[in-house]
Amino acid sequence: MDINKINGLIAAPFTPMYENGSLNTGMIKNYAGKLKNDGVSGVFVCGTTGEGMLMTLDERKEVAEAWIEEQTSYFRVIVHVGTTSYKQSCELAAHAQDKGAFATGTMGPLFLRPSRTEELVGFCSEIASAAPDIPFYYYHIPSISGIKLPMTEFLSQAAKKIPNLAGVKFTDNDFMDMLECIRLDDGKWNILHGYDELLLAGLSFGVKGAVGSTYNFMAQLYYKLINCFEKGDIDGARNYQAMSIKVINILVKYGGAIVSGKALMKSVGIECGPVRLPLKNPDKTMYDKFIEEIKNTGVIF
Repeated sequence: MDINKINGLIAAPFTPMYENGSLNTGMIKNYAGKLKNDGVSGVFVCGTTGEGMLMTLDERKEVAEAWIEEQTSYFRVIVHVGTTSYKQSCELAAHAQDKGAFATGTMGPLFLRPSRTEELVGFCSEIASAAPDIPFYYYHIPSISGIKLPMTEFLSQAAKKIPNLAGVKFTDNDFMDMLECIRLDDGKWNILHGYDELLLAGLSFGVKGAVGSTYNFMAQLYYKLINCFEKGDIDGARNYQAMSIKVINILVKYGGAIVSGKALMKSVGIECGPVRLPLKNPDKTMYDKFIEEIKNTGVIF
């Protein structure tokens, strides 16, 4: 398969929910419109930020369908189909392809984690084969999956077994491994950087595309960072990265990027509702303090 690489920023969207915890997929059309207006290149749905593992298979299909309806040639949808059961992941992957998604992706299984690269390749190969006509990305996120295997080894082995392999969503700070992935096979693979707070570092190593949760509400700031970097204005790029880090530190302080990030979306006109257990929603007092600290950063969303 020829790899049609995605460049630019790809948002990892929150999954909109009503106060009772049921899905509010009717919000996704407006959500997608906002991201398109911000210049975002696409979305990686039902992943970590989207609480994918906390939803049923039917709910994940419903969310995927709603996003795919908003897909265009310049706004692509990658559907995360990862589960502990490769059988369930195959079901989600086949559904994503049938509905017209641009690509699928999966992290490794959280239970009985692969300890060898060939085991991970075997797991991913089954899932990718369920949607053979669209690209497949491996979602490398050791901090969540607990799977810490070299992605250079993964790509080298997976290239022989996964015909529709496109690349890796690389959410790790092992930049040596990431650089080797970027350069592997004459730059063939689409390596998508996954740490928002380290985007400038990723750009310096050669990434052209990035997936992140704060691109939901700070995409324009990051595009200014990218513009400075491309013009050689490294000090300017550092300043924008520092601004994003200031916001991210506050997100971490108030429950983490999923909990506080989802709450913050209300401030940019997209009501995403509560998070699901075991995550804990902020009470009104905490939310008000959180928003006040965000405003005090001076970052405009």
